[in-house]
Amino acid sequence: MKIPAHAKYQIIYDTLQKNDNLLNVAAMCEIAGVSRSGYYHYLSTEDQRMEREERDRQDFLLILKAYQYRGYHKGARSIYMRLLHMEPPIVMNIKKIRRLMRKYNLQCPIRKANPYRRIAKAMATAYTAPNIVNREFEEHGPRK
Repeated sequence: MKIPAHAKYQIIYDTLQKNDNLLNVAAMCEIAGVSRSGYYHYLSTEDQRMEREERDRQDFLLILKAYQYRGYHKGARSIYMRLLHMEPPIVMNIKKIRRLMRKYNLQCPIRKANPYRRIAKAMATAYTAPNIVNREFEEHGPRK
């Protein structure tokens, strides 16, 4: 299992906050297999991560509103179209919709096949029409 870098950075930060820690940042980054500059970048961008998390939460609420519109669940494309037809229209990239659906575990149920169509298809494959016209489907000619 691969641990994402941000989780490693958080572990390093938590370990450094303890009083009984004997390791420095460089040693811990080397043990974790991450760069020291990446760790410091992680520390400096905490407020940006929080802002993005808040924006994601607000956008997800809009997605959820479109998802629950008319009482039945929708996929990413239907949500995209529903957002465009809201008042005011909301333009959101479909990749962002899919990312937020995956992040917040929002899934669209897969439509089941029509059982009557499956039965009709099964019956149709077993039926062979009689050869009344006496058609011959044998190849004749030079390209046999």
